[in-house]
Amino acid sequence: MTDLEFGPVELVLAAFEGDTPKAGVLEAILDLADAGTVRLLDLVYVTRSDDGVVDWVELDESGIELGEIDLAASGLASHEDLEELSGRLPYGTSALLLVVELTWAKHLASRLFEADGYVVDSVRIPAPVVNAVVEEARVAGALAED
Repeated sequence: MTDLEFGPVELVLAAFEGDTPKAGVLEAILDLADAGTVRLLDLVYVTRSDDGVVDWVELDESGIELGEIDLAASGLASHEDLEELSGRLPYGTSALLLVVELTWAKHLASRLFEADGYVVDSVRIPAPVVNAVVEEARVAGALAED
């Protein structure tokens, strides 16, 4: 049996107004890591000024306090990742680029690899879109409520 060291990894660019995220955002990141839902591999603070200039620093150099967090692969987000993703930020905003291992999928990834299988595609639908579609379906009577 072959077990991969890491499961699938996802890069999440989470934007917010101002220079620092609200405490609830940081708490949610820590909660996910503490629960084992994800393993936080890298975390980068990104800003885009009002005139479009993009800058980024690793979290430990940003001045943002995240408490006791162990980044399993600090520096994993490449310069190319940061260039591509940070260009999507609106002017005058900041963001955290989270590089997270989807620990819930590690076992499946190991079994697929062992069977010479692979994931062809993966699509993430943003939570606000899912919630809007579900609410619309409920209003139309096409979906039962809990």
